[in-house]
Amino acid sequence: MTGAPPRPADRNGAPAASRLACLTWNVHRARGSDGRVDPGRVAAALAHEACAGAPPDVLALQEADTEARPHRGLLDLGRLERETGLVHAQAAPGLRWGDESHGLHGVVVLLAARVAVAHADLLDLPGHCPRGAVVLEARVEGTPVRIVATHLALGQPLRMAQLRVVGQYLDRRPPMPTILMGDLNEWRPWGGVALSPRLLGRRFAGPAPATFPVRRPCLPLDRILATPPARVRAARVLDGPLTVAASDHRPLAAEVELPITDA
Repeated sequence: MTGAPPRPADRNGAPAASRLACLTWNVHRARGSDGRVDPGRVAAALAHEACAGAPPDVLALQEADTEARPHRGLLDLGRLERETGLVHAQAAPGLRWGDESHGLHGVVVLLAARVAVAHADLLDLPGHCPRGAVVLEARVEGTPVRIVATHLALGQPLRMAQLRVVGQYLDRRPPMPTILMGDLNEWRPWGGVALSPRLLGRRFAGPAPATFPVRRPCLPLDRILATPPARVRAARVLDGPLTVAASDHRPLAAEVELPITDA
């Protein structure tokens, strides 16, 4: 009987990393830069620009449900799944705000088939505006990873309170590389107090290219960050004509390297 095949290695002989393509986009409840509300335009931008060619493994959307109750889903998820090959990760009723919602307070996650979810939670975050986080613990070709998709408050005191809730939740969960992604509403490239290891209990790192406002981005409000030993690589802001017309934010794409383990 032969043993398991050896793990792939990089050019220096170290174990290779599993790469996870991530994309986050605040779709502004389908209100485009021209003021027109058009969910079909968002879907077209995702299918034909943002996810065309090589769809991401993780797609996190914010403001993808209506703001008022019953927080009804805005997008045609069936169309998105057919045209991108991704699958809605929150189909189970317990992973959405309500029966008519697609996500939690507008946070909606779609995944590639190679991302196998083992555990999921929803976190309600404090604040006068509804905010939440979707947490998915998964394995990618045997490698564990936790995905936290969220949309944080505009004010730093509330962001601090919200991320403290996230940090306390992570303290209670098994350790694993964790990706924090979404509209974090943090304009400081270095992350400010809200994203400090002292508050979160761990260090999240990643590039901070500008994504807002859509026509001339100057603020890095949208982020894809990861805890070591995971690393965020090749972050880029998308600027296709459909994408720029569909929202007030530009999408942010990045590749996250996950160290392969034998677990």
